[in-house]
Amino acid sequence: MSSCPSGFSPNLLTDLANIWCWSFMRNAIEAGTLTAIVAGVTGYFVVLRRSAFTAHAFSEIGFAGAAWAVLSGIPPLVGLLVGSNLGGLGIALLGRRAINRDTQIGIVLAFSLGLGLLFISLYKGYATETYSILFGEILAVSPDQVTETLVASTLILGGMGVIYRPLLFSSLDEDVAEAKGMPMLALGIAFMAIVACAVSFSVQVTGVLLVFSLMVTPGATAQYLASKPSRAIATSVIIALGATWLGLFLSFYTPYPVSFFITAEVFVFYVLVRLVYTRFRWEKISAGSLLRPPVDRSG
Repeated sequence: MSSCPSGFSPNLLTDLANIWCWSFMRNAIEAGTLTAIVAGVTGYFVVLRRSAFTAHAFSEIGFAGAAWAVLSGIPPLVGLLVGSNLGGLGIALLGRRAINRDTQIGIVLAFSLGLGLLFISLYKGYATETYSILFGEILAVSPDQVTETLVASTLILGGMGVIYRPLLFSSLDEDVAEAKGMPMLALGIAFMAIVACAVSFSVQVTGVLLVFSLMVTPGATAQYLASKPSRAIATSVIIALGATWLGLFLSFYTPYPVSFFITAEVFVFYVLVRLVYTRFRWEKISAGSLLRPPVDRSG
């Protein structure tokens, strides 16, 4: 490992080769790639179903589970998965329709944060694991964790493939889907479980406090760039991948954390897309008003 260079050079290919030379960066790139794909796919439906607050709540609920896991001496990821899935089940059972879930999410979220605070206050060890839960620590991912992420990503994407059509239909028109007799409760529980798992693995990249950057922002941006669901999902994945790869590249050559770069990149790109979209829409409306014939008000 000592032969691996770390200095920045004007040659991009050399810089990429330098990054790939380090095993911890290879692990980070592999885990980040898998996480970005999962977050891009699930994040699109989170935005489409107006459940962005849900994704944020899962991370906070998972924090309580992870804090309990650290206190109990078991891997934090196990606690994240258990906590976020139990929280997702509670939210799905308390509010069957997405539009009515804000109150239920707030109740579960407040209770979970209280539990997390209690577990952290009882923990007497070093704060390193707590910090990684809050802000992510992708550069510390081990090969075993990469394998776990690969298995989990395959299962999550497989689950999304199974419920894709009914989930898309119910997300676009919940009233019609319910009127046609679709199992809304079962569908909601399945989707909540998938999102809970996706959030748990996204936390290792961005942390609990910044999980919005991968779970919501790429999906929200994609809706302005593509109208068809399949294209919007692909766009969301591309944005998440680009932000993750660029964030890892910049973090390697600077003293700043990966999660900062990822959040900054997706935020700036979202703002730019919104500005361009708003201007294009305004110009289109203005052109339409100019082409419209004048109304005769002379009576």
